[in-house]
Parts: sequence; C-alpha cells; structure tokens
Amino acid sequence: MSIQLSDKINKLKASATLAMAAKARELRAEGKDIIGLSLGEPDFNTPDFIKDAAIQAVNDNYNSYTPVDGYVELKDAIITKFKRDNNLTYDRSQIVVSTGAKQSLYNVAQVYLNPGDEVILPCPYWVSYSDIVKLAEGVPVEVKTSIENDFKMTASQLEKAITPKTKMIWYSSPCNPSGSIYSKEELRALADVLQKYPDIIVVSDEIYEHINYVGDHASMAQFDDMYDRTVTVNGVAKAFAMTGWRIGYIGAPQAIARACNKMQGQVTSGANCIAQRAVITALEAPVSKIQYMVDEFKNRRKLILDLLADIPGFECNEPEGAFYVFPDVSYYFGKTIQGTTIENASDFSMFLLEHANVATVTGDAFGNGNCIRISYAASTEQIKEAVSRIKKALL
Repeated sequence: MSIQLSDKINKLKASATLAMAAKARELRAEGKDIIGLSLGEPDFNTPDFIKDAAIQAVNDNYNSYTPVDGYVELKDAIITKFKRDNNLTYDRSQIVVSTGAKQSLYNVAQVYLNPGDEVILPCPYWVSYSDIVKLAEGVPVEVKTSIENDFKMTASQLEKAITPKTKMIWYSSPCNPSGSIYSKEELRALADVLQKYPDIIVVSDEIYEHINYVGDHASMAQFDDMYDRTVTVNGVAKAFAMTGWRIGYIGAPQAIARACNKMQGQVTSGANCIAQRAVITALEAPVSKIQYMVDEFKNRRKLILDLLADIPGFECNEPEGAFYVFPDVSYYFGKTIQGTTIENASDFSMFLLEHANVATVTGDAFGNGNCIRISYAASTEQIKEAVSRIKKALL
C-alpha cells in the first residue's frame, strides 16, 4: 500500500526551532556535549505560588472537560490583566483561552483568511507565522527590515506592502527573534497608515510583554481607532516560565472571538483544567513577582552582547526585550572554515552545531537570511562557554 499524504502537509515545513532542538538532543544521545541556545524557553522553574495553585486544583478535583473558550474565572483574570497592564477593556465574549498562544494564532488565521488573502509579516517574524498563514491558504507577504532600524517595519514600508488582497498584518512586540519593541509612537505611525485601509485586521503578538528592558509596553489596541480591528495575543509561557503548561489567549473583536471559539470546539475543545486554574493565580499576582527573571535576563543580555562583540563578523543591535540576540553573520558567507564552506545562515548555524557544539537557529526560518537567533535563556556559565566555543571554532 502506498500512503499518499495531503498536499497541505507535504508543503508544510517543520518548525526550525523544534528541528534544531531535536538535532541537539540526538547529538547529546550520541555523547556530544551540546549547549542548546536554540529554544525560546526560560531556564527557570515555574514559580512556586503558581505550582501551589495547580496542586490545589488537583486536590479540589478539577478533572472535567473545560469550557471551550476557558473557565469564566480565568477569562475574568485575563480581563483584569488587560486592564491593569495594557489599559484595554474587554468583556468575556471577547476572550478565548487556547492550548498555547500558537493555537490562538492558528485559530485566528483559520477563521479569518480565505484562499489568496495576503498577510503582511514584518521580517524577521516568529518562525511559525508564515506556515500558519499558509495552512489557512493565505499568502505571507514579507516586509524586509534592517538591523540599522532595529528590525522594525516603518510606516512607509507598510504602505508599500498593502495591496487589494491584504487582509491582515501580524507582528510580535517584543519581537521573537530580534527582541525589538515597537514604541507607542511607532505603532501610531503604522495605525495612521491603516486608517486608509479599514478592512485590514492587526494581530499583535505580545507574549514577551513583561520581558521588557526599556519601559512601558505599547499595544496596538490601545488606540481607539484600532481597538475594533486588533486581535491581541498573549500567554503565560515566557514571562511566567510556563512553556509546558500550554495556555494562551486572545482579546479580540467579538465576531473573531466567537469564530475562534467555534473553531476550537471542533479541534481541541477547552484547554487543560489544571493549567487553567494555575494561570488564574499567575495573572492575578502582581507582575513584580516575576521581576527576578526579567532582571536576570537583562544581565544575560549584557553578558552575551559583550562576549559576541569580541568575535569578528557578528553585527548585533541591542534587543529591547525577550531573550534573544539576532546577529547579522553575513560576514562569514562565502568563507571556508575548518574545511566547511559557509554560504548562508543555515550553513553557519549548522557549522556552529558541528564544530562548536552549540545549537542556534538559522535566520532563514524567521525571514532574514543574514542572521542567526541565539537564545540567552541559559545560565551565565553556559553562555560564556558557548560563546567561547563559537569564537574558537571561527578563529
């Protein structure tokens, strides 16, 4: 029997970040000492006060199916969080809780895009955006940005990218992979362009919101003239060190939220009951309870930038949030090092894995072929050793 898979899955690319992590695990199983700087995963444990809430939920016998769009108590905690942290006012009908922010994004694409609809993606973008759009039969439209502009799309670039087929724009702030943050003024400039195109919906991915080193976080939905056409995506994976708990959520126009609820009801239904109860506690707590992680990430940011500055050919800007650096390594393209010819970022990332035993991610996966992503969600000892290995392999 010949198994014929669907065209959709055959065209789908594997997640580059997950693929590199799998390759690193494979090499470790072979006995190699691999330092993993590829995954976007905090190396902290989930805070005890959140774990205690999960244990209490188990003891309270939370074990049944949950409402498709989330427990009412969690939706209320999300509403309070949006008001407290973002000055955004939502009601329960506008909130949908999903199994991670990735599912939230997937839901939005599936319920809003028709075949051929275009989605503007400022590059670099999170690795899964493009393929999530393609799975919904949409067309990703990449807008190239530069390290000189901190990898942020300008208003003029947005205007040039818009066509009669443009249906949405997706971006993250703080950005994965660049760590760049759109200021309120920069978002306002983009919003001014979008006023000419009232049918375009914005998806604002804010999952790194609290890992911010420059001050106030700005949301597109904070503008009265953008509120009704913005989907705000967030979750607890990054700032609360809860990647495996798989809880994400949206605040959205009611019609989109209802459609996502309908969609999710036919796919996964409601998210995990214990995780939801724990997230209520997480979101109700003052943000100061997780500040120790942000402070440590900021220290690591300085450390890795200082160390990379000693390696020729690594051009870095200073990320304003998240826990990544996104250096331009095109200096090495066309060079042969230790018998390996490096033609692009993918070659460079693989060279570091094979010759330095350090796992990174090629910028090709994020829409920028000149860069690699390095996560500094690792101990200072691991960061120092990793950069030392990279330097030794290249020099």
